[in-house]
Amino acid sequence: MSEEERWKYINLLDEELLKGGVILSEWSTFLSRDAETAFCAGAYLSAILSAQAAVESHLRYEYFNGEDTKWWGFGRLIEEVQKRTSLDSDLLADIEMLRIFRNK
Repeated sequence: MSEEERWKYINLLDEELLKGGVILSEWSTFLSRDAETAFCAGAYLSAILSAQAAVESHLRYEYFNGEDTKWWGFGRLIEEVQKRTSLDSDLLADIEMLRIFRNK
C-alpha cells in the first residue's frame, strides 16, 4: 500500500467511524494526527506509540482532572476508567492490549 493509499484508507475510516463527530482536546487531536501521519509514512511503531499517547490523553481529558492523574501510569488510568465509566469492556480490553503491546 502506498502512502497515498494509506491516507485514503485513513480518511475512509474517519468518515465511517466518526459519524456525528467527536470532541477531542487540542493535544489529543495533535497526537491523533501524529499517529495518522506516522501510519501513512510507514512508521508503524511511531504510529502505535502516538495512538497510545492520544488514547491516554483523551481518557485524561474526558474522564479526569489532568492535575489529579498526571502521575498515573496508563495501566492505572485504564483501571480507573473501568471503575468510573460505562465504557464497553471490549473497548477497554483493546486499550489494555495496546498498552501491553506498547510496553513490549
